Amino acid sequence: MKGFVFIALLILLNSGPVYARWEALEKQYQPTGLETLYFDPTTIQQAGTRATLWQLTDLKWNSATRFLSFKSRKEFDCEQSRVRVLQVIEFSRHMGTGTPTAGYIENGNWQPVEERNVNHALWKAACGKR
Repeated sequence: MKGFVFIALLILLNSGPVYARWEALEKQYQPTGLETLYFDPTTIQQAGTRATLWQLTDLKWNSATRFLSFKSRKEFDCEQSRVRVLQVIEFSRHMGTGTPTAGYIENGNWQPVEERNVNHALWKAACGKR
């Protein structure tokens, strides 16, 4: 009986979306219109000159595909100002909820971090730049 109560409590605590950890990027880094970009500061991991974090893209609506949000795990080279995508997970509902599906990755190729774009904001957060 204790095991059943414990499992029921875990299900109750894990039910429903949790939005508190996602922080919206500053307004100047947000694309206009149909999506909002977030990152999770609790997932930042630094190792030497590299850092990783999770980004969430929440779509207002999407008529072209079956997903409404997706998470991207990105790795940043803090010294050389470059980024690559390690993993993408698409979700059928908003804010990373619903049915997850593995997304497409371009072999994790490194790209330069350009100023005044989304990856620049994430690079600053991941690498501790001000």
